Amino acid sequence: MSKQGETPVLEIEGLRLSYYTRAGEVPAVMDFGLKVMPGESVGLVGESGCGKSTVANGIMRYMGNNGGIVGGSIKFKGRDMADMSEEEVRRLRGQDIAMIYQEPMAALNPSMTVEQQLIEVLTVHENISAQEAIERAVDMLDAVHIPDPRRLMEAYPHQISGGQQQRVVIAMALLSKPSLLLLDEPTTALDVTVEAGIVELIAELSEKTGASLLYISHNLGLMLEVCDRICVMYSGEVVEQGSIDSIFTWPKHPYTHGLFGCIPLPHADKNARPLAAIRGQLPLPHERPEGCYYGPRCDFFEVGRCDQVGIAMEPVTTDDDPVHQVRCARWNYIDTRAALAVGEAKPSAEVGDVVLEVDNMQKYYEVRDSSIGAMFSKQRVRQVKANETIEFRARRSETVGIVGESGCGKSTFAKVLMGLETATDGEVRLNGVNIGNKEVSKRTPEQLSSLQMVFQNPNDTLNPSHSIGDQIARVIRHFGIERDAAKVEARVDQLLDTVKLPREFKIRKPRQLSGGQKQRVGIARAFAGNPSMVIADEPISALDVSVAAAVTELLMDIQREHETTLLFISHDLSAVRYLADRVVVMYLGQIMERGLTDEVFSPPYHPYTEALLSAVPIADPEIEKRRIVLEGNLPSVLDPPQGCPFCTRCPRKIGDICDDERPPLLRDSDNHVIACHIPLEELREVEPVIKVPSELEKRRALLLKEAQVVKMQAEAAAAEAIAAEAKAKVAAAEAAAAELRLDAATEAVEQEGQ
Repeated sequence: MSKQGETPVLEIEGLRLSYYTRAGEVPAVMDFGLKVMPGESVGLVGESGCGKSTVANGIMRYMGNNGGIVGGSIKFKGRDMADMSEEEVRRLRGQDIAMIYQEPMAALNPSMTVEQQLIEVLTVHENISAQEAIERAVDMLDAVHIPDPRRLMEAYPHQISGGQQQRVVIAMALLSKPSLLLLDEPTTALDVTVEAGIVELIAELSEKTGASLLYISHNLGLMLEVCDRICVMYSGEVVEQGSIDSIFTWPKHPYTHGLFGCIPLPHADKNARPLAAIRGQLPLPHERPEGCYYGPRCDFFEVGRCDQVGIAMEPVTTDDDPVHQVRCARWNYIDTRAALAVGEAKPSAEVGDVVLEVDNMQKYYEVRDSSIGAMFSKQRVRQVKANETIEFRARRSETVGIVGESGCGKSTFAKVLMGLETATDGEVRLNGVNIGNKEVSKRTPEQLSSLQMVFQNPNDTLNPSHSIGDQIARVIRHFGIERDAAKVEARVDQLLDTVKLPREFKIRKPRQLSGGQKQRVGIARAFAGNPSMVIADEPISALDVSVAAAVTELLMDIQREHETTLLFISHDLSAVRYLADRVVVMYLGQIMERGLTDEVFSPPYHPYTEALLSAVPIADPEIEKRRIVLEGNLPSVLDPPQGCPFCTRCPRKIGDICDDERPPLLRDSDNHVIACHIPLEELREVEPVIKVPSELEKRRALLLKEAQVVKMQAEAAAAEAIAAEAKAKVAAAEAAAAELRLDAATEAVEQEGQ
């Protein structure tokens, strides 16, 4: 932590950043201020398009030929970076200021080995030999917990896993021991277990080196775990900033409240207390409204007050945080409980008959090994067991969550369901008919229309040359839902209404839509064929919290209306806990645990489920969570463990039995099954990973907060009264003195007259 009187590592005041296009100036950042002290970790949160990454690029001077600073200042260690030459800025990058990007492959050169890329940092910025650079690079790879770093140095980026790529990027950023580390969504595309390890790693290394951190993210749960202070950004300006405690306990700006209302916390209920997405869209830079930029989306907007030009940051006086500031004309008039938006309660869906039955499903791939060792051992063909003995049920109107790390077999199972792959063994019955052995080309139109998919990235599934209406209409015609042109168009309009998009969007191309809007089109297209089951493969992982909340509620509403079975594939256990009625936990192609959601999220747990729960960031400081960080990576699917697939990483491993024997199925209830060697009685005694306060405890905490606010307001009023009384005494003394002077002057005049 920083000490009083120290010079800030980074100090930004009144920053304005713009890009210049043929249409003119695009003001990306309007009025941005931030201060980062030595050893401090500051978070920058907000929706996509609010200017977070632009600020980072401005600090690094990566604005391109058409962008730059048009106002304000950026000071690094007290010196204005505008006064630095290009050569001085170039020397700062990578040495004193480093950046970790969201996508590691965008920061790594695919044609260079890891060794070449790491030693380049040191040979460019420091006058050392290549051999010394190699040794320091190996030491840094070891520091970021990469096993066998010398072997990995010889690999190319595409030959290592995503988690290893991100660790290499972190090692590259930290090699020259920078004073400031910028992290732009460094864990968005990673599994929660990998994310937990990397977050802990960054904190550990920054503590050793004394580096200050500027985290850029829309994940408020992550911010709570890693930051000292937080800045909430909206449409190019900071709307609220303060310590973690004050922002999470005493949020003041309606936008901050809106972000919190979009997060599925452990005590959220999809029926009784649904998520409340922020209405409307972030304004485009050239369409910002007068006054408060958040005004068109704010439930507390007041004409004549909030539409005034020049709403400035002002200190929050109702808590004890000296750095808590807010940009809102009405923050002191808003009832905190009213600002916490909660969606309208909705009836629970009635779960019906079984729609999907999966019995002992297996999917193996054959891989030819052309190595010399394999030739001598005559084992030229090896099997990859992508799915092994998958078994569960899904019912009408039910949501089944399938969770696990990347590489655990979730997407392979989805491919078998969709007919893109066929099962090696076992059965997959949809509405009583086995489709596991049928390729998509051999399925009937009814089977194809009854099983549809919503993909993670809509950009990869929407044809950029066709309009939105044409792409939805094609599905309607292909599955014979409607043939008449007028009826097809009416059905397209109805689907756009269902996904809450304007009907005019049917003439637009995908490039004219935002990410969230394109995902809604993907949902409309999936439901165009009236499917009985929809597979949603990571449909919200790449979306902002506000857009993700809207898409989540949209899926729930459509499911209630059409009684659709939803198979929700994700590594985000917060979303799974909120959405799913039952959960299937997979690891290395096998099911480790399955059961009703409440059963899976409460003891007894499988040790893997326990680790997954511990890794999920939770944006609520009142919730206690045990810390479990898994070591190592998933074993190779070519050489899986002989016994329990999780034995190589299990923190509760009990001995050789875990290595040698497949675990038995422990039945905790009719629905809850755990595959583990640890006795069920022992698993039941495990302490809960997540402790959610009871309603009584939450009520007490709320009353305590309200009492603290009342006390602070009373103290402020008393201070004002004392100040007013002191001013009155001063005024009275001045009046008395003036009266004495007047009497003296009058007496002097009278004496002179005599």
